[in-house]
Amino acid sequence: GQSYQLLAGNKDAPTHYLILVPGSDPERRWVKVSCGHVSGSSAATMPAAPGGQGKPAASGKPEYVFALSWQPAFCETKSNKTECKAQSPSEFDATNFTLHGLWPQPNGNFYCQVAAGDKANDNPAHWKDLPPVNLEAGTRKELDQVMPGTASQLERHEWIKHGTCYGKSQQEYFSDALGLMRQVNASPVRELFAKTIGGKLTADQIRGAFDTAFGAGAGDRVRVSCVIDPSNGRRLIGELTLGLAGPIGPNASLKDLLLASVPTNKAGCPIGTVDAIGFQ
Repeated sequence: GQSYQLLAGNKDAPTHYLILVPGSDPERRWVKVSCGHVSGSSAATMPAAPGGQGKPAASGKPEYVFALSWQPAFCETKSNKTECKAQSPSEFDATNFTLHGLWPQPNGNFYCQVAAGDKANDNPAHWKDLPPVNLEAGTRKELDQVMPGTASQLERHEWIKHGTCYGKSQQEYFSDALGLMRQVNASPVRELFAKTIGGKLTADQIRGAFDTAFGAGAGDRVRVSCVIDPSNGRRLIGELTLGLAGPIGPNASLKDLLLASVPTNKAGCPIGTVDAIGFQ
């Protein structure tokens, strides 16, 4: 007997609708089209979620991909970026993971209720033209440290593409992501990377460190991505992507979110170098 605001369909002929459920966490939920009927506006005129070929999570829980960067490796491939020109061995990103993004799933769950002009500006050359992200002073200070890409307005892109589908405010979205980052950087996973700088790690070693840090099986939710150093052909560990499931809030447990998600069959890049800060 309830009515909900209809936000998008997952494709041109939708099998699922994205609806707004006030008070839930998150407020935006995918539901099967058979769960109800569309009234007030025709389903045929409803916007499709761009690229929305994915399906809602089988678990029925909100699901996310949490992407962590190893900034020195990223900068080997993007040496012209403002944040890469400013690298220093004494900075946070020399020995800690940095935040790439927190991405609501399913894949294709992008740009929720975003204006066409902002979508058009969502490329690195025009991130400065996207609306500013308004955060509390403490959150902004931490974000600028943990996401060095804020020097290139990365946070504006992450909010427009992914955060708008999170179902919460800008402050909550980035605060929640930073809370998860603190747990990673306080863990044996960061310690493993920090002590291996200049050496190599295998995907199995990385996944094993996640098991140690967050419980048996946590590593099965982790995928390793590598990049190639254009100057010398080294294979560098560039990013870790973690599968998470369940509501995320100020005190969310990364362990619980990892273990509630579906394991990934692919460990990703089998072995790579943990790059040192600065251009090699």
